[in-house]
Parts: sequence; C-alpha cells; structure tokens
Amino acid sequence: MNKYLAALLGVFVVYGCSPSNETTPAGEGSVLSGKVRLDGSSTVFPISEAVAEEFIAVAPRVRVTVGVSGTGGGFKKFVAGEIDINDASRTIKPSEQEKAAANGVGFIELPVAFDGLSIVINLENDWVDQLTVAELNAIWNPDSTVVTWADVREGWPEQEIRLYGPGTDSGTFDYFTKVINGKEQASRADFTASEDDNVLVQGIAGDRYSLGYFGFAYYIENQDKLQVVPVDGGNGPVVPTLETINDGRYKPLSRPIFIYVNPLSLDDPAVSTFVDFYLENAASLAEEVGYVALPADIYQAAERRIVQRETGTAYGEGATLSTLIGNDG
Repeated sequence: MNKYLAALLGVFVVYGCSPSNETTPAGEGSVLSGKVRLDGSSTVFPISEAVAEEFIAVAPRVRVTVGVSGTGGGFKKFVAGEIDINDASRTIKPSEQEKAAANGVGFIELPVAFDGLSIVINLENDWVDQLTVAELNAIWNPDSTVVTWADVREGWPEQEIRLYGPGTDSGTFDYFTKVINGKEQASRADFTASEDDNVLVQGIAGDRYSLGYFGFAYYIENQDKLQVVPVDGGNGPVVPTLETINDGRYKPLSRPIFIYVNPLSLDDPAVSTFVDFYLENAASLAEEVGYVALPADIYQAAERRIVQRETGTAYGEGATLSTLIGNDG
C-alpha cells in the first residue's frame, strides 16, 4: 500500500519520532519535541509532505502527521479542534467559518503556492489536441448529454468517455465545478471519484477513453503515464506549466492553495516552529513538487499574520490567483 492510499484510509503519514508527548521551548540546551497534526487536501499534500520530511532534520523529536481526507474533510476536523493545520485547495466557506466560531476555533489563513488544475487523458489518446471551457462544461455539467467522445466534437471516436475526478469533499472538485460549471458542487455524478489523486492517475493511465482532472503536481509526477490537455479559456489553448500558471495565462484553472492554522495550536512550540519552517521553505519546496511559488511579499504577509495572530480570511470565498496578488501584492 503506498503512503498516499494509506493516508486516505485514515492511516496518517508520520514524520519524525517523539519519545514523549511533552514539548520544550526551542533554544540553546533544549530539544524540541511534541506533535503537529495536519490533514486535508490531497492537492496540498505533496507540499506539506515535503515540508514535514525536511523538518525532521530541524526537529527530529517532533512527530508530524499528514493525513489526506480532502479539503472539506480536513475542515470538518479542523473546526472541531481535532487538528492543528488544514491543507486546503480553496478558501474556507462561510458555513465552515460558522462552525469554527460555534466551537470556539479560530483560524489563520496562509497561502502557500499556486496550482493549475490539469485536464489529463490517456497516453494512447491521439484525437484530443485541446479542449475549450465550453466543451469541458458540456462534458461535466449536471445536465450533460455527453456520452461518447463524438458527442464532444465531430470526428472524435464514438466511444464512451470514462470520467475520473476528485471526490465531493475535495477543494479541487469545488474549484473546478465553480469555474467550469458556474457553481460549486454542480457536476454530473457518473464519474469515478476519489480523494486520492493516485487512484485517479491509475484509472486514467489504464483506460484509453478516459478523461480526468487534478492538481498540477500530480500530472508532473506522472507525466510519463498521462497526457495533459491544453485548455482554451478564450484566448487560445494554453498548456499548464510553471510559467503559464504563474503569469495567469492558464485560466480559468489556476488558483492559490492554502494552509489554515489554529492560533491556539501556536502556543505549542512544536507547532509554531513547524509553521515558521513551512513558510520559510514553502517557495522552494512547492516548486520541487511541481507547484508555483508565490511572490516573496505574499509569504512575508503570511509570516506577519502568524506573528500578529491575525485570524479570519484575508481573501474571501473563491479566491483566485489575481485576487491573491491584488490583496497582498
């Protein structure tokens, strides 16, 4: 069983080793120990995983657990006070904010990278050269009548399209359905859904007539098994790359991704040290795992939020790449 699937099934990926549950302040002559609990988005997982692995060298006695239950699943745990940090591929919803407030749970919202949702097909697919937003809507909207590839475009095979995508607890699902279908959670239901992007990769790689979507990092990690489809958002087809995601040309499927931190957890030196380490290293580690680093001033603003314990959302529901830069750039 790979570590991603293990996390999906409720077994956390654990980094570091702590012989004690006690924490001691970091400093000369002291050894930092304790626990840091993360869960949430499978899209953000590769960055948090990379940070956790690097953090072992800094604090080997801190036990960091990184779970994958989807953005929505992570928020359910976060607003109940069960975890310290939620990985989120979208901003927090008003309903989630209300539940957090009812439970006395605050949150500090921290953007960590840009992502470009990638539309992917099987390597043996030799007919799709691009897809427009209108065609993606025709395929994925709740009232879709598309059954075969020929229903999308004349001349394409009269073979059934088999669809793969994130589960309904996923922030990626929320974002995709909003920008493609006009409303979050608005999607046809007859597709193979999983919160584990590796399940989606395996399904698409094994089916010539498949089509799916997930975060850019998973395409980069599996580009020997899949093809990425250029998307025409109105100005011609654009392939997702680090450059086109960063400069905004890959639209409307470029988006910021986040971590949410419980401010009370920052009273624990293990958690506060981990969060500081995360923000200091997010830029380099995001690009290592296939995402796009944010401008330096956005990370600096995130660091100020931690220092000042600035709670609440800074970007609002449905934040995009442009609104992120506009608010902090």
